[in-house]
Amino acid sequence: MPTGKPGPSGRYRILIVDDHPIFRHGLGQLISQEDDLEVCGEAEDYHGAVKAVEAMKPDMIVVDITLKDMSGIDLIKEVHKYHKGLPMLVISMHDESLYAERAFRAGARGYVMKQEASESVVQAIRHVLSGGIYASRRVTENILTRFIEGSGEPSESPLKELTDREIEVFQLIGEGLSISEIGHRLHLSVKTIGTYRERIKEKLNLKNATELLRYALNWVEKERQSKE
Repeated sequence: MPTGKPGPSGRYRILIVDDHPIFRHGLGQLISQEDDLEVCGEAEDYHGAVKAVEAMKPDMIVVDITLKDMSGIDLIKEVHKYHKGLPMLVISMHDESLYAERAFRAGARGYVMKQEASESVVQAIRHVLSGGIYASRRVTENILTRFIEGSGEPSESPLKELTDREIEVFQLIGEGLSISEIGHRLHLSVKTIGTYRERIKEKLNLKNATELLRYALNWVEKERQSKE
């Protein structure tokens, strides 16, 4: 059972942060079917979510990795910084092998893929509300294996070497955005984005911007196909 006390309505109040209205609506309906859970608000981007947290005082936040303006990872870090006791669960289409541990390090307490059954989503919400940590067996085994073996980041994908911001820039490159467009999206200067691009090329052992663009486009396309 969840720890803490529910709101005046007798239900635990959940804030949904996702850039897809249809998903927010569907998740809201799923949550509202539970006797002790309710949706207290919704947000589609980072800044709207920050305001909603302050205004609505939710008992929990459910957040996606991709938001309209900034990354969900950035939001998790921000909320965790000022509201350490507020549980956060990531529900995302993004590959858990690449993003789950990043979300946990940022302050999330759970990670669920969007294609999971509705029962698993409700189970994850309840588990995180109760103070637990929710992750798939695959993610849990990866973390425990590296802990036991004393190794660092897993090496099966070179993208593991990228920082949270670098992976964000890499993804936006793969979505076809220009350097200036990425800067505008992330509220960073063109020079800063250029620096990130150079670091990404170096870490991925790519010779030039054309190779980086091709690599990023292929990765984003594979991500998209895996969700279909």
